[in-house]
Amino acid sequence: MPRYRLIVAYDGTDFHGWQRQTGVDGGPLRTVQWCLEQAVVGAIRHAVPVVGASRTDAGVHAEGQVASFAVPVDVPAARLAAALNSRLPRDIQVRAASRVPDSFDPISDCDTKRYRYALRDGCRHGMRAHPFESRYVTEVVHDLDVGAMQSAAPALVGRHDFKGLAGQTEQKATTVRTIHACDVVRSADGVVRVSVQGDGFLYNMVRIIVGTLVEIGRGRLEAGIVPRILATGNRELAGPTMPPEGLCLEWIHYPREALEGAATSMAATEPVA
Repeated sequence: MPRYRLIVAYDGTDFHGWQRQTGVDGGPLRTVQWCLEQAVVGAIRHAVPVVGASRTDAGVHAEGQVASFAVPVDVPAARLAAALNSRLPRDIQVRAASRVPDSFDPISDCDTKRYRYALRDGCRHGMRAHPFESRYVTEVVHDLDVGAMQSAAPALVGRHDFKGLAGQTEQKATTVRTIHACDVVRSADGVVRVSVQGDGFLYNMVRIIVGTLVEIGRGRLEAGIVPRILATGNRELAGPTMPPEGLCLEWIHYPREALEGAATSMAATEPVA
């Protein structure tokens, strides 16, 4: 069946995460996957699963989530994004849609992901972050030494066992991952941003990495703790899991061969309205 790739952005605040879920009453919870699948039904008249590359948690945002689905009809990819967006809530947007090879798998085919975490420090004595930041920036009471955080970050780069910097890893075949880059910067607006890029991530791994760097930045942990956490796999040595609102999935990259062979848009056998 023809397969299509979507690049999706969403504000995760009011969602129960990416993955389709059922509530206690037996009805569907408001998740990004469920909303996209409903939009596909409305636009193409076929109920099909929409598979996402990353199962973001409740409250986590995305600028470049990747999802795909296959339908038993050819649809004009050039019109697909607009057709879906007209049926989606305002906190989800399909930024682009394209035809991809039938074999494309958004999970196993990706080779690199990049997450960004935003936080504002020194939020004490009533000096909170700006209201417009509240959905996307995590407040930290303590002042952070960004230099100390920067000195600790390079130890995360490389291929390591990240068991000590993740939660609920028992379902994974391996806890070894490769981190290509980890950067900590304080922007001109005062927000501290931690960017982590790698071939894949364990559950809560980025939020725990940031929590560990925050503890280093406030002086509660030494920068040298990172190699020890990696060597021992001891989760108790690491920092806390940071709240979800500061985390955003920036982009997901695929090798060219995974995307090659996509056919150009063809006349649809059924309308995309």
